[in-house]
Amino acid sequence: MGLIDPRLALPMKMLSGLDGLFLHLETAETPMHVASLSLLELPHGYRGDFLADVKRLYARRIAQVPALSRQLSEEPLQFANPAWVQADHIDLDYHIRRVALPKPGTRAQLEACVAQLHAVPLDRTRPLWTVTIIEGLPKRQVGYYTSIHHAVLDGQAAVEMVKVLYDLTPTPRPAARSRGVAAWGRGEHPSPAELIAGALRHDVAQVARFVRLLPEITRTVGAAWRAAPDDASGGSAPAVPSFAPRTPFNVAITGERAFAAASIPLDEVQHVAAVQQCTVNDVVLAICAGALRRYLGHHGGVPEHALIAGIPISLREQGDTEYTTQATAARVSLATDIADPVRRLHAIRDSASAAKAAIARTKSIRPTDFPTLGLPWLLQGLASLYGRSQLANIAPMPFNLVISNIRGPSVPLYFAGARMIGYWPVSIVAHGLGVNITVESYAGALGFGVIAASNAVRDPRQLADGLVAAHGQLLNKCGRLEAA
Repeated sequence: MGLIDPRLALPMKMLSGLDGLFLHLETAETPMHVASLSLLELPHGYRGDFLADVKRLYARRIAQVPALSRQLSEEPLQFANPAWVQADHIDLDYHIRRVALPKPGTRAQLEACVAQLHAVPLDRTRPLWTVTIIEGLPKRQVGYYTSIHHAVLDGQAAVEMVKVLYDLTPTPRPAARSRGVAAWGRGEHPSPAELIAGALRHDVAQVARFVRLLPEITRTVGAAWRAAPDDASGGSAPAVPSFAPRTPFNVAITGERAFAAASIPLDEVQHVAAVQQCTVNDVVLAICAGALRRYLGHHGGVPEHALIAGIPISLREQGDTEYTTQATAARVSLATDIADPVRRLHAIRDSASAAKAAIARTKSIRPTDFPTLGLPWLLQGLASLYGRSQLANIAPMPFNLVISNIRGPSVPLYFAGARMIGYWPVSIVAHGLGVNITVESYAGALGFGVIAASNAVRDPRQLADGLVAAHGQLLNKCGRLEAA
C-alpha cells in the first residue's frame, strides 16, 4: 500500500520502567493487553466490504499514531527493558481480521466472542495491536474489537488515539499528507551495542533524576506522614485496611475469559451525583459496589469487611499526549458492609476523597519510570513462580478488584463511515484479581466493561445486570431525572 514518509518515524525509545512491568508480568494466563468493543451501525444501503474500508482507513492514518508502527527490540539476554523501534513493515492483513458470529448473532454471542479474542496474547514479534471486525449481528450492526498492549499506552493515551482514528461525521476527513502508511522499508535495527548503550543511558538518567528529587521526596514524605489521613473528608473516612477480605474473585486464574457489557445514561449518574453532593466517579464506584454486593450475596455471601477497589489515577499533565503509561493506583473502600445504597455512596465518597488527597500530596514524587537493569529476569521469574504456585489462592491482596473510570468522547463518532452506537472498554485481570470493571463515557452513556477470568466469575452477565440494578436503586433514592 505504499511507503510511509520516513520523516514520520520516531527514533529508538527505551520502554519506561512502568511500561516494562506490563511486559515482564505477562504470562499465558495473564495477557497484559487492554481492548475495547464498539458497536457500529453501517449506513443505510451499504453494500461494501467493511473490512476493506477499515484497512484503507488504517493505511491512511497509521502514520499519525506512531505507537502503532513500533515493535519491541529486546536487549541482549533481556538484561534490561527492551526498546521501541520502527517496524520494517505493517501487515494490515495480519493486524486487521474478521470473524462471523453464528446465527442469530445475539449480544450474548458477541460478548462470548470478545472473551475468546481477549484471552489470546499479542505476538511480540510484531507491533502490539490487533483489530477484529465481528460480523453476523442484526440491523446493519458490526462489532469492532481492538486490542493493544498496556506497555504501549494507558487509558488516557487511548482516548488520544481515538481522536486520530475516528471522525465526527460519516464522511472521513482527508488523510494527512504522506506517501502511504502500510510499509516503509526504513525500520530500525539497533545493534546489541546500541541497545545496551540505550539501556545504560536510560538507567543513569533515572538514577540522576532520583538524586535530584531526593530533597523533594524527603519533604513530601515527611509532610504526608504528619498530615492526618482523613483531612479531605473532614474526619469521616475510616482508614482502609492493609489487606482486602477474601472473595471468589481473589484466586489464581486460568487463561479463559468471560465478558459482559452494560450501559447507563450519563445524565442519570450526574443527577445522582448532584443530589448526593459527590462526583460522577463516586457514583460509578457505588454502582459497582452495589453490583458486587448483589453478586456475592448469591455466591458465598458478602464479606463482613468492606471490599477494597484499586483505582487507577492518571499522573498525566494537561496537554500531555505521549503514548505511554502515566498512572498510579489508589485504594478505596467500596463500603460493601453497608446495606443502604445512599449511606454506602457517602462512605465511598469519603474514602475516595481521602485517597485522592493522599495521592495529590505525593503526586510529584510518584515514579512512572525507574532503572530496569536486571528487572526482566527478576519479574518474569517471579510472575511465572507466582502463577504456578497457586499462591494467589491464599495470599492476602491489597484490593479485591480494579475499577477504572475514563472520560471519553462526549459526541457521537464515526469509524470508516459507520456510526459508533455503543462503546465498552475491556481491561486486564491477574492472579488474585480475577475481575476488572472498566468504565468509559461516550456520547451521553457510561459503558461498563466487565472482564473476568472464567474460573473466578463464570457468568459476568450477573455482575453487568447488577450494575444496572444498583444504578436503579440509587436513582430511585434520589428521585427520577425529569425528561427535558
